[in-house]
Amino acid sequence: MRLSQMLFVTLRDDPADAEIPSHKLLLRAGYIRRIGSGIYAYLPLMWRVLQKVSQIVREEMNATGAQECLLPQLQPADLWKESGRWDTYTKAEGIMFSLIDRREQQLGLGPTHEEVITAIARDMIRSYRQLPLNLYQIQTKFRDEIRPRFGLMRGREFIMKDAYSFHTDEASLKETYQDMYQAYSNILRRSGLAFRAVEADSGAIGGSGSTEFMILAEAGEDEVLYTEDGKYAANVEKAVSLPIDAETSRFTTYEKRDTPGTETIEKVCQLLNCSPTQLVKNVLYQTVYDNGTTVLVLVSIRGDQEVNEVKLQNELTKLASEYGAKTIISLNVPNVEAQQAWTTKSLPLGYIAPDIADEYITANKQIHSKFLRLVDRTAVDLKNFVTGANEAGYHVVGANWGEQFKLPERVVDIRKSRPGDRAIHNPEQILQSARGVEAGHIFQLGTKYSQAMGATYTNEQGEEKPLFMGCFGVGVSRLAQAAVEQSYDKDGIIWPVAIAPYHAIVTIPNIKDAQQIEIAQKLYTELNQAGIETLLDDRDERAGVKFKDADLIGIPYRIVTGRAIANGKVEVVERATRKSQEIAIDEVTTTLHKWITQAIE
Repeated sequence: MRLSQMLFVTLRDDPADAEIPSHKLLLRAGYIRRIGSGIYAYLPLMWRVLQKVSQIVREEMNATGAQECLLPQLQPADLWKESGRWDTYTKAEGIMFSLIDRREQQLGLGPTHEEVITAIARDMIRSYRQLPLNLYQIQTKFRDEIRPRFGLMRGREFIMKDAYSFHTDEASLKETYQDMYQAYSNILRRSGLAFRAVEADSGAIGGSGSTEFMILAEAGEDEVLYTEDGKYAANVEKAVSLPIDAETSRFTTYEKRDTPGTETIEKVCQLLNCSPTQLVKNVLYQTVYDNGTTVLVLVSIRGDQEVNEVKLQNELTKLASEYGAKTIISLNVPNVEAQQAWTTKSLPLGYIAPDIADEYITANKQIHSKFLRLVDRTAVDLKNFVTGANEAGYHVVGANWGEQFKLPERVVDIRKSRPGDRAIHNPEQILQSARGVEAGHIFQLGTKYSQAMGATYTNEQGEEKPLFMGCFGVGVSRLAQAAVEQSYDKDGIIWPVAIAPYHAIVTIPNIKDAQQIEIAQKLYTELNQAGIETLLDDRDERAGVKFKDADLIGIPYRIVTGRAIANGKVEVVERATRKSQEIAIDEVTTTLHKWITQAIE
């Protein structure tokens, strides 16, 4: 392609609304154009990158025996109501675009396709002889993000590959899960990316187990905790670990202490001269279930630890049936205004004890009349601890479970793991931290959707059984931007060779020099005929402008028909290393072919 004929406009300055390097560079280099909040047009250079990524994905999926299809973007609400996720996606998370058509039917734009594919399986799979089966698509998805940001990283419209597998049992599901694990590893490796596979929370998708594939990048939204021995890695939302040991309490007898102005852990520990590991803090949460019931949750946890709200939500979701519900609509720490809807009197915030009285809760059909009390494992073994006294300006010291306070019946692990914690598999291994961009996620769904939607098969004994399912997603457009986030410099993008829009760019420094033009056109033709995808910068611009643009758009190899042509050579510059060398004109094609082959193997 000749740049003079291409839709090619670069920007000198960073766009005001771009926050991270990859977003700035893709806009500046003319790869994408913002159309609205979280909505982007993929311009010609970007579309070539996306096609490269999609092709790698297709090849790896096809190699596992998966079959490509295309599912509808517009989905009937009835399917989502069957699975029980309509309220979760339209009210709780609120990420589904929902609409009413002219027939007064509710529809949604697909953020994901578990319901659609399960309905297809329900209609078409009859016998164990049809299994296992794995179907995938590469499709535009829609999610109404609260705060679209970072360009293609968190947009409202994006391209994704999702696959769904069907099985007779869990053993078969795990085989495909491992196949997908390997396929995803291959996809990222072939794309030239540094990545880490980590344990992850299944979130609204559900299922028994899941793995995220993180592209390592400093601006990544996710924090990954891992051990240097390579035996453990997890998203911080899912990570488990051993906290530092609690210090022995300096208090030996139980008493109430005057502690004015100590609403925070730091202040009370400073006043009482104690360690936060000797303190039990009690955090109040308000959760609303999908049947409208509000439950007040009191979490007791060691003072130096933080509540992992993803883990907490998972625990509360497990309890939904006890309140006649299926899922959670919202979970938050209620502010004073929110408390007024259910409190009989002002709570002693900052001074709450594990036994705060249920009488604080107003009698109401929509409000559960008792606090749900949870205790994190970090607080269970504390002796002579410090905690609130249920009275503003006062704490108690020397307290013990089973004496002054009843230990809550529900003991849970809802603490947030953090760097410096000891690993469970080997306490000598200390958790390290890295940032990453989630590019892929694989799930073992089990029978969650098949049971809810009646998708069954007949086994060899003639019995009707629910289908076991897996779900496997790759963010195609997200992967492309994450590649930029992982590899760039002060001058622009550095694309991995395998997914670069073009392999090479031939630059003519002086468009008025007939010999430079002749050699450039000759090389341009030869390279493309040899399968080396090549751009020709034949624009009537200064050489410096052309060199800057070539660096900005990140083409792996730049060929310059400059002064060296007098010696029968051209300058070839490798974008990633900036290494420059002069190569005989007749050897350029074979040399580049060798380099590109080595780079993508």
